[in-house]
Amino acid sequence: MTAPSELIAEDIESYLDAHQHKTMLRFITCGSVDDGKSTLIGRLLYESHLVFEDHLAALEADSKTGTQGGELDFALLVDGLAAEREQGITIDVAYRFFATEKRKFIVADTPGHEQYTRNMVTGASTAEAAVILIDARKGVLTQTRRHSYLVSLLGIRKIVVAVNKLDLVDYSRDVFEEIEAAYRDFAAQVGLTDVVCIPMSALRGDNITEPSPRTPWYHGPTLLGYLETVPVGQRTQDGPFRMPVQWVNRPGHDFRGFAGVIVGGRIRVGDRVRVVPSGQQSTVTRIVTMDDDLAEAVAEQSVTLTLADEIDVSRGDVLCAADSPRAPPTSSRRTSSGWPSRRCCRVGPTC
Repeated sequence: MTAPSELIAEDIESYLDAHQHKTMLRFITCGSVDDGKSTLIGRLLYESHLVFEDHLAALEADSKTGTQGGELDFALLVDGLAAEREQGITIDVAYRFFATEKRKFIVADTPGHEQYTRNMVTGASTAEAAVILIDARKGVLTQTRRHSYLVSLLGIRKIVVAVNKLDLVDYSRDVFEEIEAAYRDFAAQVGLTDVVCIPMSALRGDNITEPSPRTPWYHGPTLLGYLETVPVGQRTQDGPFRMPVQWVNRPGHDFRGFAGVIVGGRIRVGDRVRVVPSGQQSTVTRIVTMDDDLAEAVAEQSVTLTLADEIDVSRGDVLCAADSPRAPPTSSRRTSSGWPSRRCCRVGPTC
């Protein structure tokens, strides 16, 4: 594997000290089915020189029977389940670590299929930024809107819209600008204002780490350039309460709690909360931690909440402040995954 810094060979102690003090960014990739999320992460790992020689040899061998006609299939670096490789899709959340000279990263590759939306929420629960991929051939789809709304609901404000597979539309500027305009119009309706749109091809490496000569009309940052400079550590305790449920804790018949990391706002015993997407409400009776019960918990804390009512709450649901300024989604039609299939938020019938 190529060393990411000459310091490794010259002064390992200085390198380790510099690496230890780098900032850390947690981000997710999300979007609709087959938009290239796993390929993008695989490309980032490859470009960051974090693919060992034996892994690269295995990737080359596996790619001969992959979906890219014998070319390197970077998605295979991330999709580890047999079913994922067979179908060419992401089913579970895959976490990967990589680092550059400027920053360390933990990226969550989340599934795009509607039935795995709960897994996407789990992956987003600790993220500070989101990379939302859009297939340049398809534009903004229902699942693109759904994931964008959930990102907004969870308090993630730093958004990269990666208009991927631009090589399949001849790197068309008109196609990119049309998709950008459509997405920004939707994003404004769900409160996403800090949005950067980047034209790219994850498979070919365009605008991933270096500006692409095939998009001379684009003058914005590369994906890695943006990720290396986006501010981190800005979770706020002043906004409305948000907590994705990561685990239902049921050690016995007399205790049922909902565990997760608070991603925004604060919660107190006695506060009313709403479950998204079901809309059911209840009151917090306990805030449980490993050390002791708390009267109040704030953003960044990991807690287990117990509720006064026996309502249906599952992993992937989100607990929100009942009086949140932005209303949670409402729906009368729901998919088998529990997420709304239509009118998943109050922004339009095709959300």
